[in-house]
Amino acid sequence: MKIVINLLLVGLICLLGYLLYDNIKEPIEFQKEKTRRERAVVAKLMTIRQTQEFYRTITGSFSNNFDTLAFVLSTEDFMIINVMGDPDDPNFDISQITYDTSYFPAIDSLNAMGIDLDSLRFVPFAPKGTTFKIQADTIEYQKTMVHVVEVGVIRKLFMGEYGDERFKKYDSRYKPNQLLKFGDMNTPNTAGNWER
Repeated sequence: MKIVINLLLVGLICLLGYLLYDNIKEPIEFQKEKTRRERAVVAKLMTIRQTQEFYRTITGSFSNNFDTLAFVLSTEDFMIINVMGDPDDPNFDISQITYDTSYFPAIDSLNAMGIDLDSLRFVPFAPKGTTFKIQADTIEYQKTMVHVVEVGVIRKLFMGEYGDERFKKYDSRYKPNQLLKFGDMNTPNTAGNWER
């Protein structure tokens, strides 16, 4: 009888130990996976933001789709203007200022930076074929027409099994239905909401 009670106690201790370990393991794994996935998505969003800035340098506006973005950056050139002389120097004769314009392919810069335009649209860790939502337009802001852009993805699309509301209990700021994005369609701002 004593052996049976000891075996039951050992079994109960093992069960309680496992339950305690499982309760501690889940929040740690959630935080680790959340950090890993969000970092990968933020890195991709920062690359998209950079390519949008390149696109704006060439065209004067932002792109509202990835096909146009990739086409322009693959086929167009950056224009560099070198100014010889100092137009801000009051002692300098303005007629002596010269401008030298040169062009070089945008794709060369992108290749040197390791940016792959074909995979730019796809969300890391999301189901195959999931793309970032991209918007761009021109709005009136403080009585001036400005170009705006917004690119993002809902967190639950790339969080996999951790995209459930129940994981909010481990991080009160975690909102799986919120966009992880940069830009804003209502203001001329290209900051990412992860930078706040």
